[in-house]
Amino acid sequence: MTRYLLILISALLAGPVLAEEGTAFFNLGGDVFRAGQAVSHEDAGADDLFMAGEKVTTRADVSGSAHLAGREVTLEGAVGGDAYLAGDNIHVTGSVAGDLTMIGRDLTAGDVSGDLRAAGQTVNLTGNIGGYAMIAGEHVTVNASVAGDVSLAAETVDWGEDTVIAGRLILYEEEPGEIDVPVSVASADRVERREIDDWDGPQAPGWGRAILWFITGVIVVAALAALIAALVPGRLAEMRKQLLARPFRTLWLGFLAQSTVIGAAVLFAMTIIGLLLSPAMVMLALIGGFAGYVVSAYSFGVGLLLAFGTKEPDSIGDRALAAAVGALAAGVIGLIPFLGWLFVLALVLAGVGAITERVIRPVFFAAGDLKE
Repeated sequence: MTRYLLILISALLAGPVLAEEGTAFFNLGGDVFRAGQAVSHEDAGADDLFMAGEKVTTRADVSGSAHLAGREVTLEGAVGGDAYLAGDNIHVTGSVAGDLTMIGRDLTAGDVSGDLRAAGQTVNLTGNIGGYAMIAGEHVTVNASVAGDVSLAAETVDWGEDTVIAGRLILYEEEPGEIDVPVSVASADRVERREIDDWDGPQAPGWGRAILWFITGVIVVAALAALIAALVPGRLAEMRKQLLARPFRTLWLGFLAQSTVIGAAVLFAMTIIGLLLSPAMVMLALIGGFAGYVVSAYSFGVGLLLAFGTKEPDSIGDRALAAAVGALAAGVIGLIPFLGWLFVLALVLAGVGAITERVIRPVFFAAGDLKE
């Protein structure tokens, strides 16, 4: 989980750079970090690899582990350790010496010397697996040999002519017995059938689950924004007015604040004693980014309501409505490929900037006359 947080934070810091150069990156102690719209890794010598973007491609070998997140993820180079991939369309043709874990919509996995854990709407297994395989999906195609056990939850399964399972095959079905298993794949005495409700592995992200996640995220952001508006309405109003009045200034200040925190984490990591503080700085950046998004979502909701002629929120109900409108609108816009990601990134940084200015204003800024 910590490694995925580093990916996300790297993406946050890339925002202003992306507008000019398209990609942000840095190397640290042999590890490689990449973030941008379309990012690729083609240079040999990387230990651990962290990449995030709209389209992520790695063609060079990695001696350590690989951590990739994006809408379209392609892994062509060999990975000497474990690989963790998340996205919409994931295609793995390079070999993975360790374990492969991936979650998305359309997944394809090649050779894996260790274990495979995959959850997607469509899962295609084309390479051989040296350990066990745990697969969840609506439509699964297996055309490979698996040295260990296979736990499989799927609506339909296509068995390729090269499929051989050396261990047990545990099938989780709506109606036990509905999936046919050729003897060439696994003998009947090694096939175990269970109810789908007993499945406790990774869940395939279908439309229903995606909608549930989206609604849950909107509710959480709206609830937090409404709570803050109820507890400290004056301070939130001050940040909201500052953000709406000077959006580019708060965006730039937010970028500087996040850069400072992450830069401090990198500097701490270069020392033995300070290395212990790096995780705390990373966590601070993550919490700050989420808080910035909540503040921006609320401000966005107020701005939308004001644009339609409503009055400024002066009650808990009005503020809760603004929080809900902003969270929903931001969530919907965030679904737009690439542009939505940039919009959410701008919200995060602008919110961080508004919070930062509210904190340091007594020292660096003249007090403004901003009262709800």
